[in-house]
Amino acid sequence: MLTKSSTELVRQRNSVLVLSALRRHGALAHTEIADFTKLSSATISAITADLEKAEIIEKSEQQSASGRGRPRVLFRQRRDCGYLIVVVISSDGVQYSLVDYAGKLIDRFSEERSHDPAGAERFVASVQEGLARILSRSKLRQEKVLLISISSKGLVHATDPVLVWSPIFGGDQIDFESALRPAWQARIILGNETQLVAAALGAHEENARPAEFRSLAALSLGHSIGLGIVRRSGPGEQEISAPNFGHMLHMANGGLCRCGSKGCIEAYAGFYAILRMAFEVPLDTIPAKFVPVAELDKIAARARQGHRMSAFAFRQAGVALGNGLSRLLSLTERMPVAITGPGTRYYDLLRPGIEEGLAQSHMVRMQGMPELRVVFDEPLLVFEGHLNQALSVIDGDIVQGGPG
Repeated sequence: MLTKSSTELVRQRNSVLVLSALRRHGALAHTEIADFTKLSSATISAITADLEKAEIIEKSEQQSASGRGRPRVLFRQRRDCGYLIVVVISSDGVQYSLVDYAGKLIDRFSEERSHDPAGAERFVASVQEGLARILSRSKLRQEKVLLISISSKGLVHATDPVLVWSPIFGGDQIDFESALRPAWQARIILGNETQLVAAALGAHEENARPAEFRSLAALSLGHSIGLGIVRRSGPGEQEISAPNFGHMLHMANGGLCRCGSKGCIEAYAGFYAILRMAFEVPLDTIPAKFVPVAELDKIAARARQGHRMSAFAFRQAGVALGNGLSRLLSLTERMPVAITGPGTRYYDLLRPGIEEGLAQSHMVRMQGMPELRVVFDEPLLVFEGHLNQALSVIDGDIVQGGPG
């Protein structure tokens, strides 16, 4: 016999299923919700009535195309139930986005990232100012913001919103919970950027071919090198991870990396590494903090015109990436690799090296080259990953405690 507490847990779980179905498929009729959730009609009626009464969802009528018969009653999220702020930290700037509970973008602006000596401390202050600015622009009350979702390249704490290491601040850790909590009551979460990309790609795969999808790796190329892996763990369920791929060892005692180690994959495949190799700068030279894409474009143009060292720099970057992928796939399973990030503009120069590096793996020689895809719009994938994760968290919080 179910206890009161276990009955409540079942009700909350079923409510999250309903909200997840609306989140994934848009406005749905009663029967469609039942089809997607496999819940009984009576359970759907009870849950939608409770969610509507709590002003979490709303219903509307949709007349049939013929104009005859009774209109369909559709359920959808109430846009003003609560709001989400997304903060995307990149090498050269920070983007702030305000999103409503239905996942609609309301406002967005970007700011250049400060490079002053105060480092992490000054950066945290600038984030506080950016959050206050987007709230002021929207004229929302602060308590209507239910969650702040932040992302960065680098290593993030497994459970807490702490940036442990990043290409921008190195080992200067940033605890966003401690930094923002005095002023904000919203929940604060932090994610690895490439992990969010993998989550978005996994959602696309699950929708496109739910029966066939097993796993996928997202490899991000740019100033730093990131990797995310998404695996299907059950119907509509996925496991997502972000191994520290860019700082895996490629060559013992090799080129100096921004992390301070020698021989990392990034020390051969990051933008600063390609620049260093193309100009034949010693590999122990301290890496440049930031390399404009325009500089890489010039090296790429010379490589395509036949300049030997420029072409060699891209090929060596590709080999480092290919070797790293071969090790990764040998330890996991053969899976498609989606290549994203600003480095995709040089894929024609990188691909021969990537395939050379992969071909050195016994697994690849036995099973064949994995599918390599190029996905160009990484910023959109990062944003989608934020929405998928953050709105799911908000759904769970709302079901447990109600909006606000």
